[in-house]
Amino acid sequence: MFQDQLAEKVRPFIDLVDDMRSIGIDKELPLPTIAVVGDQSSGKSSVLESLSEVALPRGTGIVTRCPLLLQLCNDKAVKWKAVISYGEKFRHEFDKPSEVVRLVEQAQNVLAGKGVGICEDLITLKITSSTVCDLSLIDLPGIARVAVKGQPDDIGAQIKNLITKFIKNKTTIILVVVPCNVDIATTEALKMAQEMDPEGTRTLAILTKPDLIDQGAEKNVLEIVHNRVIFLNMGYVIVKCRGQKQIDENMSITRAIEEELEFFRNHKHFRSLLREEKATTKCLATKLSNALVKQIKKYLPQMSEKIKERLGEVKHLLSKLEGGPPLEPAEKRKYLIQVITDFNEQITQLSKGDIIVEENLFVLMRKEFTVWMKCLENAKSNYHKVVHQVVDEYDQKHRGSELPGFSNYRVFQHVVQKLVAELKRPSMTTLQTIRDMVQKQFDHLSKENFKNYPYLQMVSKKNIETIQEQQSNIVKARIVEQFEMEMQVYTQDEIFNKIFQEEGEIAEGKDHDTRSKYPGLLKSYYEIVVQRLADQVPMLIRYFILKESAKIVCSEMLDLLHRDDADNILQEDSEIGEYRAKLQAQADRLLLANDKISSL
Repeated sequence: MFQDQLAEKVRPFIDLVDDMRSIGIDKELPLPTIAVVGDQSSGKSSVLESLSEVALPRGTGIVTRCPLLLQLCNDKAVKWKAVISYGEKFRHEFDKPSEVVRLVEQAQNVLAGKGVGICEDLITLKITSSTVCDLSLIDLPGIARVAVKGQPDDIGAQIKNLITKFIKNKTTIILVVVPCNVDIATTEALKMAQEMDPEGTRTLAILTKPDLIDQGAEKNVLEIVHNRVIFLNMGYVIVKCRGQKQIDENMSITRAIEEELEFFRNHKHFRSLLREEKATTKCLATKLSNALVKQIKKYLPQMSEKIKERLGEVKHLLSKLEGGPPLEPAEKRKYLIQVITDFNEQITQLSKGDIIVEENLFVLMRKEFTVWMKCLENAKSNYHKVVHQVVDEYDQKHRGSELPGFSNYRVFQHVVQKLVAELKRPSMTTLQTIRDMVQKQFDHLSKENFKNYPYLQMVSKKNIETIQEQQSNIVKARIVEQFEMEMQVYTQDEIFNKIFQEEGEIAEGKDHDTRSKYPGLLKSYYEIVVQRLADQVPMLIRYFILKESAKIVCSEMLDLLHRDDADNILQEDSEIGEYRAKLQAQADRLLLANDKISSL
């Protein structure tokens, strides 16, 4: 009857905290919990065995090498079952209590490595039984004073840091385990508890091994239990668990609990503690359950706010994942049409400059075209230098059969052709840079629009790459053609005269053959070439690499609609499906936790 009443009162609160821990709320908000702390060989494992009614790893030195979250659930319909979980994915169900020791040791070896090292990663052991109490607590490694063989020299500091990480939180109830046969004031566990909880408002102490105290020391123990030595607001409880002799004799934990009650009933000095509810494991379970519920109630408002905040985040993530494709074939086809249409619309908008993807594509292109223009401008100085040099050295290096004072036009034509041809390489560099920019932004749209659908992402990315390569080859050919046309050294007379006049010369047809005016004439022609190339190269690139590419990509994606395998096309990434299911499960648990808080 005791257990039924306790379960009815405690279970909803403990389930609430366990649910919040399972969805990671404890990483953002310290949750109410009980942390078990004790020096090595203080009897900590024995106490936990009595509470859980199963044997836990035992031995000398460090036995608990990882924090162990012990979740005890009372269920009258279940004889005994358990689940152990740790890491990202490991979860194992079993129904034999004798398996607990092996599985916990195995988990510790996986997380902390074989040996005597420790690890901060949490192991969760959930036990459901018709006889256990409803309780949840975390067992922490026993405090070591001296490193033994195989342990790092700072093992003591490592353990203290791990314990501090748990007990420093004001939401944590510190359960200190202290043997009756030692000076309580010297125990390291109680010192740490006092440092983290100087007022003793959230510390409860357990006194173990009452059968080992010296005769005559019973009154000293009673003074401690009655809170007259070191005051703790939550007080003390004394328990007697299985000793090594009983373990060697294979005494069951159930029998040990019965003997514990007999021990206190028949003890001359301690029997009064039964009436005061300060003795036995059963009394301890009640105190711990009540204390944990009280702590949970205290922090319910904060937990409620954090749940609502996290629920909003999870719903936002789910909205970004969408609900996945419909199951009905007709609806699935409509869905495919919409998915491809959305992608095509964004590609088209990007080609027109109506949307920005990561960075403004048209701003980036203008910057690169400005670099191309500067390249043309910077080439002028070399051009003028070469032309002047040819004029100055004409008679010595370039004169052919012509009479003195006459010039061979071909000589100057070849100079122009050679220098203009040198601009082909930077024009190709500009093309490649713009292609990389456009392809990167097309790929980004593909990744964002088809992130849930690997096949669509693969096809679109392949199409983008193939089309960009094809269009790039077209532009290369057009640029080569443009430079081949520039080898003709041609412009309209009116255009040439206009530019020549703008350069500050008086341009009359009869004066054009004067050799001294050749530098100015050729400079004017180069200005015309620069104007043509400055616009023509960017226009070719923009038209084929951006506008035409976008149009062809859209056409290729629409061709998918003529196929009959919408199931394959819309096949989701398995990880996306798993992630959505995980988020949905989180959302369900958060909603449930929120409802529980409201009802509590």
